[in-house]
Amino acid sequence: MAKEIKFSLVYRDMWQSSGKYQPRADQLVRVAPAIIDMGCFDRVETNGGAFEQVNLLYGENPNRSVRSWTAPFRKAGIRTHMLERGLNALRMNPVPADVRELMFRVKKAQGTDIARSFCGLNDHRNLRLSIEYAKKAGMVSQAALSITHSPVHSVAYYLGVVDKLVEYGTDEICLKDMAGVGRPTVLAELVRDIKRKYPHIPVQYHGHCGPGFSPASMLEVARAGADYLDVAVEPLSWGKVHPDVITIQQMLKADGFLVKDINMDAYMAVRSLTQEFMDDFLGYWINPANAKMTSLLVGCGLPGGMMGSMMADLKGFKAAINAAEQAAGHPASSLDKLMVDLFSEVAYVWPRLGYPPLVTPFSQYVKNTALMNLLAKAQGKPRFSTIDKDTWGMILGRMGKLPGPLAPEIVALAEEQGLEFYTGNPQDAYPDELPKFRKMMQEEGWDCGEDEEELFELAMHERQYRDYRSGVAKERFNAELEELRAKAGAPVVVRRPVVEMPEFPVDDYVARYPGAIPLQAPARGKLLWQIDVADDSRAPMAGTAVRAGQACGYVQAYYGMEEILPAADGRVIAVTAAQGKNVAKGEIVAFIEKSNEL
Repeated sequence: MAKEIKFSLVYRDMWQSSGKYQPRADQLVRVAPAIIDMGCFDRVETNGGAFEQVNLLYGENPNRSVRSWTAPFRKAGIRTHMLERGLNALRMNPVPADVRELMFRVKKAQGTDIARSFCGLNDHRNLRLSIEYAKKAGMVSQAALSITHSPVHSVAYYLGVVDKLVEYGTDEICLKDMAGVGRPTVLAELVRDIKRKYPHIPVQYHGHCGPGFSPASMLEVARAGADYLDVAVEPLSWGKVHPDVITIQQMLKADGFLVKDINMDAYMAVRSLTQEFMDDFLGYWINPANAKMTSLLVGCGLPGGMMGSMMADLKGFKAAINAAEQAAGHPASSLDKLMVDLFSEVAYVWPRLGYPPLVTPFSQYVKNTALMNLLAKAQGKPRFSTIDKDTWGMILGRMGKLPGPLAPEIVALAEEQGLEFYTGNPQDAYPDELPKFRKMMQEEGWDCGEDEEELFELAMHERQYRDYRSGVAKERFNAELEELRAKAGAPVVVRRPVVEMPEFPVDDYVARYPGAIPLQAPARGKLLWQIDVADDSRAPMAGTAVRAGQACGYVQAYYGMEEILPAADGRVIAVTAAQGKNVAKGEIVAFIEKSNEL
């Protein structure tokens, strides 16, 4: 009898891999009946990842969104699933154990059936509590392997992780091929070995299209015994997202698998509604480049969803790198050359940092280190001159055990700076916090909510939740949307972006003082200076001293604080953005004059 392959529509990830925002609750409720009528899905990914934060950024209640979105699928007999990050749960930094446990209780009560849990380092210790808490809450525990391609990440390596996850009691295994760089035959071997050893464990494959392997990988893992495949629908399929269900369904059908038929009228309805949501407002935050696949991702292994932010970072660094190159008598580099240089630098940095799988947040850490290395090399400085605090946290083992060994130069650098390596269980470093947040709820006069879901949101995303409750989040989002709509309706003017400064524009300033190093905002948000900022936004030539790699200010982004780190010792000679100003990622906010005497 032909083997049946079942499909899961990863509607949440379709949006997250394309842009910043998810559809609102009212939009999700509208598209749910059409998804159900397609008749080909046994599962739908409804929440997790950035879903909660996006609702808070809207100024909307994420708990009402999850409840209303999951309800029609559960009524139709379609299981819903979420994505969570193990130690980091639904955010970018570690979460106390009691808050993690509450998350599973809340999500089960809200209608989520399956918890897909992954650790970006594949450290099984970070997944043990996720498995235990999911099952205790009555959810299906699906433990995920973060798939990548390296000398360290062999089939035997992954099977060793699977052994521990099964020991902890996971119900299912997911192959989370977030960058789509898993080689089809290797993935097939892994699935085959899992099925031989644990025939009762369902296996689900999740693969992004980015470098182009995904359809072949899906066919190979299906032949090897996989049970579920994650797919998307137009207009958000392919590109850096996921293969479209029509193509995968037909491919498997031709190969002899049993697959469900697709109601094409319903497919077109889902397609139309998804496009409507994009046209309404979501498309303003979708990078057109995400609609394209690129083989350049094969070598560097970065997730395709990072391309937009990575290019924005590179554009921001371009002026500083070119200024340093020109000062050394070298020609300026084009953006294309810098992109290739960055990909090569990622390939250099990655193994030296222990081969962390390039998935959030570790992909950002590796990319950031590679960017700083490009700037350091242009300035004639050694690689790894600047490593941010979060990357050091990864290096030192505070987020889990790295898959591979650190390069001796990184170990030596840590020892030179007096940093200590952590070998304990990462969770032990983050004590319980729910009593503190219960007290906060009482002090604010807020109800903990049905199934304590409001308490959970405060504990998981405190600042975003407070902005939601105060109304600031909705005002901020509406202002941003109004600005983008106004720009979209205005005539297109092509010009180089410059930052206004007294007496001269930035480009003239760089030409006039080629040794000056610009400081750039690491994220979008509110600028908070630590330096002595002159009232007229112009500091004297003998300005405040700053040190390379030491924060001289911060940008308060929606997810937390981002440090502004000078690339060299020097003195602030001009400030282009005042304290409290809202700045864009990559915007030049100050200049420093390099000094070797500080």
